[in-house]
Amino acid sequence: MKKTSENPAPSWIEYLKTWLIGAPRNLQDKAIFHNLSLIAFFAWVGLGADGLSSSCYGPEEMFLALKGHVYLAVFVAALSVTTIFVISASYSQIIELFPSGGGGYLVASKLLSPTLGMVSGCALIVDYVLTITISIASGADALFSFLPTEYLPYKLFAAFAGVGLLIWMNLRGVKESIIPLVPIFMVFILTHAAAILYALIMNAKHFPAIASGTVNDIQLAYGEIGAGGLFFLLIHAYSMGAGTYTGIEAVSNGLPILREPRVATAKRTMNYMAYSLAIAVMGLVLAYLLYGVQHQPGKTLNAVLFENITQSWPGGLGTAFVMVTLLSETALLFIAAQAGFLDGPRVVANMANDRWMPTSFATLSDRFVTRNGVVLMGTAALLMMIVTGGSVRLLVVLYAINVFITFVLSQAGMVKHWWREGTQTPGANKKLLINGVGLALSAFILCSVVFAKFNEGAWVTLIMTGGLIALAAGIKQHYKNTAVLLKRLDNLVHVAEESAAKSGNLVNKKLTFNPKAKTAVVMVNGYNGLGLHTLFNIIRFFGDTFKNFVFVQIGVVDAENFKGAQDLERLEAETKISLGRYINFMNKQGFYAEARHALSNDVVDEIEQMTGELTKRFGQIVFFGGQLVFPNETFFTRALHGYKVFALQRRLYQNGIPLFIVPIRV
Repeated sequence: MKKTSENPAPSWIEYLKTWLIGAPRNLQDKAIFHNLSLIAFFAWVGLGADGLSSSCYGPEEMFLALKGHVYLAVFVAALSVTTIFVISASYSQIIELFPSGGGGYLVASKLLSPTLGMVSGCALIVDYVLTITISIASGADALFSFLPTEYLPYKLFAAFAGVGLLIWMNLRGVKESIIPLVPIFMVFILTHAAAILYALIMNAKHFPAIASGTVNDIQLAYGEIGAGGLFFLLIHAYSMGAGTYTGIEAVSNGLPILREPRVATAKRTMNYMAYSLAIAVMGLVLAYLLYGVQHQPGKTLNAVLFENITQSWPGGLGTAFVMVTLLSETALLFIAAQAGFLDGPRVVANMANDRWMPTSFATLSDRFVTRNGVVLMGTAALLMMIVTGGSVRLLVVLYAINVFITFVLSQAGMVKHWWREGTQTPGANKKLLINGVGLALSAFILCSVVFAKFNEGAWVTLIMTGGLIALAAGIKQHYKNTAVLLKRLDNLVHVAEESAAKSGNLVNKKLTFNPKAKTAVVMVNGYNGLGLHTLFNIIRFFGDTFKNFVFVQIGVVDAENFKGAQDLERLEAETKISLGRYINFMNKQGFYAEARHALSNDVVDEIEQMTGELTKRFGQIVFFGGQLVFPNETFFTRALHGYKVFALQRRLYQNGIPLFIVPIRV
């Protein structure tokens, strides 16, 4: 921005902010949605890393849970792969039914009930916080396993730095936070694909041995623990690998950040995720069996596998390959936290729009990022890191429960939907079957994980989620109570309409504009009781002092309407209609009136920019804004309601422009 008398040079703080976060984006840019959205490949990197990173520990968890009957892993892996595709297919149907996004929160809210939707949303928020925490903690563990033991005391600080780095990257923007991660992601894909293919191709002749070993293990386990014991052993191993499926839901939550056509992009991303994860899980399990991998203290099964694969490679090639592969796993674990930063703030924003969370979490920064949500997720992850000491063993117990709460509610909502559709929708029965199987698997895994891990500390996750549910319910109740109080003010709309109807024939002369007359600039947020209350109080307090009235309304661009050009056009049209009603009302009262409007994510900045043009056109202007006054002012009310009018008053005060705040008691 050029330096002028109206636009002073940016301060050093603004320069620093631009350098760190980036320059503000222009809402008028026709290509803004195209530039900010992600193609399927980038979405796979940002959203799929969470699921793919589970191949670093999911197959190992299920493999070790078999307690020596390792060949049974073939069945567990096959069931896991089936589950991956069933859940992916289920969420593809959710994407088709809810193309604007929303994921598990929106599905449960629309198809079951708003309250169950809130439960699903709270479960997702806790899950994404744990996703960030466990991903960073796991990455730190893997990183420090390469370093001398004397560096271990600094591991927690490295984890803090990892969370801080991701907060900074995500404050810059979605695409900006993903593009730097692409090379790391591709190294992981290429090295693991090469290792799995090498293992399978070079040992293809040993596949019959796996088949016979599987038969022998079945007979041995049956003889030791019986049919029931064999069944529960398989089910236990299957449930211990539940972390494998986390992240599959991320695409449906992140639809608004995907490139148009969003549904097609989302389904393509989902396919990338499902096939890559399924290949990794089955490929690694088969490779474990082909190379006779066994647990070694201080090493992951993947590390043991890669060492076994490369031990015959010439020179230092094998060592280099293992090092690069394991480092890529370390880096991917850090990247997996990105899913929590991409989808967590979006879930919070969706809940904020429905008044389950403070409305401030739906606001966007000048980079069009849900800044408050990003900071919330990062701060919560840091607190969780402190509480758990960055212990992956403890975090694993807390993890992989909440996502299945969301899975169950989402699938239940879809089953209810397709059941109601019946024969009215072609293919409804097939879709009902897919979601029905998804519901059965998700419910089974949820019950199994809760039962298996409850005494180990899983109850902590349930208490955390319950506490968040209670908080969300309290916030919703407050907003409901406030809405009831504000509804009384809406009676002013009927008063205004009746007044306009009575005086409509009294003002026949053409109203002329007098630039020297005193002008009241009234800030409104729609043609409602709040705006009319402010207007009527101006007339009541100041009589006929003001001859000109200017109504200013900023269409606030938030997470709800920043989804496409059509949403912005609708917002602008609604803004113009409400301002037109104010002008019509004042004209019929004999006052000259104009309106100013704009679309922006920041009301204060936008109105301040308008003051230059207003002071030129109108000689004497005074701003007026209304502010709610509650019977009992508490920290809760201050946290849940914006006080932008006070911030604007301070800003205009510096420019020598008066702003009167009209109290609105509710």
